[in-house]
Amino acid sequence: MKKTTIIAGVAVVAATVAAALLWENGDTSSDNVASTDVLTSQPPSASDGGSVARGHYVAVAGDCIACHTAPESKQPFSGGYSISTPFGGIYASNITPDAETGIGKWTERDFYRAVRHGKGKEGENLYPAMPYNAYVKISDKDMHDLWMYMRSVKPVNYKVPETNLSFPYNIRLAMMGWNLLFFKNQGFQIDTAKSQIWNRGAYLVEGLEHCAACHTAKNIIGGDTSDYLQGSNLAEWHAPDITPNTYTGIGRWSQDQIIDYLKLGSNHVAVASGPMAEAVTNSTQHLTDEDLRAIAVYLKAVPASKNKAPAAISISNAQMKMGENVYSANCTACHNSDGKGIPNLAASLAGNSGLMAEDASSIITTILQGGRGAVTVGNPTSGAMPAFDWKLSDEQVAAVATYLRNSWGNAATAVPVEDVTESRKLLKLKPQMAAH
Repeated sequence: MKKTTIIAGVAVVAATVAAALLWENGDTSSDNVASTDVLTSQPPSASDGGSVARGHYVAVAGDCIACHTAPESKQPFSGGYSISTPFGGIYASNITPDAETGIGKWTERDFYRAVRHGKGKEGENLYPAMPYNAYVKISDKDMHDLWMYMRSVKPVNYKVPETNLSFPYNIRLAMMGWNLLFFKNQGFQIDTAKSQIWNRGAYLVEGLEHCAACHTAKNIIGGDTSDYLQGSNLAEWHAPDITPNTYTGIGRWSQDQIIDYLKLGSNHVAVASGPMAEAVTNSTQHLTDEDLRAIAVYLKAVPASKNKAPAAISISNAQMKMGENVYSANCTACHNSDGKGIPNLAASLAGNSGLMAEDASSIITTILQGGRGAVTVGNPTSGAMPAFDWKLSDEQVAAVATYLRNSWGNAATAVPVEDVTESRKLLKLKPQMAAH
């Protein structure tokens, strides 16, 4: 057989497979859109109150407000928030029912296609910063209620800045290839071998709460790897391992402690900070106790990562000695000499699995710029940590981070000074004041 014939045959097969995948992952004709799939100019009537209330809960569970509201804005869902990705900032859209700048002219099917399939009103491909690969699992009922709620919010006339990524990421047509590789057009599948509460937890974690968007590592083109919920780098932060691994994950947390963390923003050892503080404040604290329990049941049952503790670095190590001195002078007032912190205010450092991840981005960022824990109804004061970028050199930050990761029974690799220097640049912080 001639070589050209073989190549042609392979091309035909590849084209056939691609066409089949495009149909499977791009067809939305099977969506069961409710009878409200019409263009309406009025918000839902009083008779739709049940759907609107349920839709509000769906929006909270999906944490829609976090991305679709700019940090300084007082106009919920009006967009303008720049979502940080390895490829550049992506501006979240205005999803209020404003006819000119929002989704006021959308039909319910337009809404379904955007949320569950990553397709804009004109058929353009959305970037997966919008987690449609998770939202595809949202049920038809929840989608309809969410639509009714979004139609009820206050319209805001605000034109969101254009997303301008560098070449080749600015070619939206390339998202067709990304979808072929990473998007599976399939709703949530109930596992009949599992309990009802496990299935509810899976539906929330895999779909509405889209936990994998942060906690699953991504490959070079932004697709999920097979390391499900085993932690991922978020530039200046590290989303920790939330599998039942007892070293870097939540294997030593009870179900009740997982619930406390999601409802209060803190538990026996950890305080939610950074992006997770926002998720707790905007979303998880408002979930029902039953849904929080379901999430805990599911997380305790997923396969654990295989991370294992190395030998702890000896206190006789020069970096550890420096770190001990830095800790004694700056940290003991809140975190105590035994590293156990103050419940609901200052995180416990002893036995804190999040500290021992291979990626130390979160602890570096927290030391440099400080932070505030989640503000919740159950813990309205929360905890706050001051910034030490002005006071500590990069060498001192690396030293104290290494000390935290290898004291009170903790064990992890040393933090290189270069990592702190890079984080300081990423956070756009000035050098230590004494070095000016």
